[in-house]
Amino acid sequence: MASPFSRLLHLGNVVVDVVLSVTALPEPGGDVLATAAQTVAGGGFNVMAAAARQGLAVAYGGVIGTGPFAALAVTACAAEGIEVLQPAKPGLDTGFVISVVDATGERTFLTTRGAEATLTAADLDPVRPAPGDAVYLSGYGLAHPDNAAALLGWLGGLDDDHLVVFDPGPLAGALPGGVLRPVLARADWVTCNARESVLLTGAADPGEALRVLAGRLRRAGVLVRVGPAGCLLSPRGSPPERVPGFAVEAVDTTGAGDTHAGVFLAALASGAGPAEAVRRANAAAALSVTRRGPATGPTYAELAEFLASRA
Repeated sequence: MASPFSRLLHLGNVVVDVVLSVTALPEPGGDVLATAAQTVAGGGFNVMAAAARQGLAVAYGGVIGTGPFAALAVTACAAEGIEVLQPAKPGLDTGFVISVVDATGERTFLTTRGAEATLTAADLDPVRPAPGDAVYLSGYGLAHPDNAAALLGWLGGLDDDHLVVFDPGPLAGALPGGVLRPVLARADWVTCNARESVLLTGAADPGEALRVLAGRLRRAGVLVRVGPAGCLLSPRGSPPERVPGFAVEAVDTTGAGDTHAGVFLAALASGAGPAEAVRRANAAAALSVTRRGPATGPTYAELAEFLASRA
């Protein structure tokens, strides 16, 4: 397993989320009036903000463009103490996501491509992880062919003791095998939700998918989030277990998985074992879904108060 780490280096995509709350999705060709709307930084920002609010140092190595959405993203990163390593790329704004949240809290996405989809090997040349860095890759970043080529080349230059975390995201089933295989082979942790685990493996259910992934991956521990029931955990070299979730009334599930990943990593960095880190991540995700918006991870104090109330 990779060495302990003191900073999270995120190489996914920071985008802007245009979040619309609706009572229900319209039928094809129809329309509904949104009950609420907000425009906020999202995508990879959600993971980074969740980790930063737990006290972990965070840096973003992906591309941010030039324009109103890019300015919003840069301002949001600065507010959370996230270091942006790349200069703004001129001529193209940061992309955005239309996120539609229905009355059950379930969300549906429509994603555009912006500057974050133009990552090149030259962009990554100055982005070198320090000895105390963990590296985060996402399926969204790897879904763009140019990004995938740059990231795979960069990944091959990492030292073996750098901890690599991979979240395939909703596009798990669309990633080419030539991209997915080397990332999974190098990952030290793979984190995904139940749907994504089934897409990755073809298994009938998340429990079987966890076993398939744990058996297939040479060096990675595996997390499969199963909603309110908690998270299935298979640390490398240890038997799988389920870490229970926390019962809350969900109003918006947008970004809950990102909150889970960011808090899990922050807990690992603080010295927690995998099961305790997952328990903290489950609690943070539970708090997240009680709030509207994508980057709703709790602060360290908020999470401690919540865990104390559920002891």
